[in-house]
Amino acid sequence: MIYCGIDWAERTHDIALVDDSGQLLAKRHITDDAAGYKVLLDLLADHGDTEESPIPVALETSRGLLVAVLRTGKRQVFAINPMAAARYRDRHSVSRKKSDPGDALVLANVLRTDMHAHRPLPQDSDLARAVAVLARAQQDATWNRQQIANQLRSLLREYYPAALTAVESWKNGLCRPEAHELLKAAPTPAKAARLTRTQLQAALKRAGRQRGIAADAERLREVFRAGWARQSDLVEEALGKQMLALLIQLEAACAAADSLAEAVEEAFSQHPDAEIILSFPGLGTQLGARVLAEIGDDRQRFADARGLKGYAGASPITRASGKKSSITRRWVKNNRLNHAGYLWAFSAITASPGAKAHYRRRRDQHADWHAATQRNLFNRMIGQLYHCLQQRHPYDEALAFPAPPTEVTAAAA
Repeated sequence: MIYCGIDWAERTHDIALVDDSGQLLAKRHITDDAAGYKVLLDLLADHGDTEESPIPVALETSRGLLVAVLRTGKRQVFAINPMAAARYRDRHSVSRKKSDPGDALVLANVLRTDMHAHRPLPQDSDLARAVAVLARAQQDATWNRQQIANQLRSLLREYYPAALTAVESWKNGLCRPEAHELLKAAPTPAKAARLTRTQLQAALKRAGRQRGIAADAERLREVFRAGWARQSDLVEEALGKQMLALLIQLEAACAAADSLAEAVEEAFSQHPDAEIILSFPGLGTQLGARVLAEIGDDRQRFADARGLKGYAGASPITRASGKKSSITRRWVKNNRLNHAGYLWAFSAITASPGAKAHYRRRRDQHADWHAATQRNLFNRMIGQLYHCLQQRHPYDEALAFPAPPTEVTAAAA
């Protein structure tokens, strides 16, 4: 067999081809454009790359146009962790020397000697990959929105606590359009105290409110006119301008998160796995799309449910050396899927009687902490999801959480 290694960079890439004996057959330096990709594909074809017998390729990234070009057809593309590639480099030289052509040769030899120990990129459908792009972008936008909202909250605490009191009764608080309109109308406590009922009602209407406007306007007027500690006038004006600049960022982040959420819902609903995923308690459209984005729809990606559980960081890991042995949670995992799993388990506790009983059993009988119990529940739920996706069956509460033998005996009696 022939093996290919590519050391990628922003503008150029280095390529190395080796045979089974480790002999270097060819090396090239190509540009990161269509012309460079053609040189790469021609080089692979010259060395026996065909549709029936493609040459496997190893590189240190799983994204980008180069990867998209290489993934055409049945070719196996391996994304080698850079830390692992660095360890392989030490196998060939202890002088710590490094070069881009040398790294390409190291990657090719990784496949030559240890291809069985590495996983190729999954063969997910284009729709699943599109859902992954949108779901991850929406998750990033949500985190960015919360980060900016926290910055705004911290700033308001310094000079404008009345604004925080005014919005604390609203769900999502500072992220709501009503809060944005109020802060635009009164960026400082002095201006807020001068707002009339008519101005407050107009601000709520601009935000889209249609009910309870008069009552809310009266409440806001009382809050803004209460006695609050104040900064000096000049400092207050300066902080107000800083707040308006931060508010512009928050409005953009909110708009981006909402727009991406709509795109996720539209794409996820078209996927054939959506119906099965949504049948699970605790999984809605956004969270279900995040789960699909991370596990994909390649049924051969995981050999069994244990592989998926380990990938998600749900199953524990054993560390044993000599007389010492410990069972701990996993640190190396898919962090996005693990984050979605905790939200999933938290929601399933209230959405599923079986999940709630399982949670209480782990807490009471095993004395697990809340986080450990959630992780255990996530471990069980994602194993059931793997089975349902493989068998093309929706979630069944009776099969997922069968009644304990004691309860069955009591019911029969």
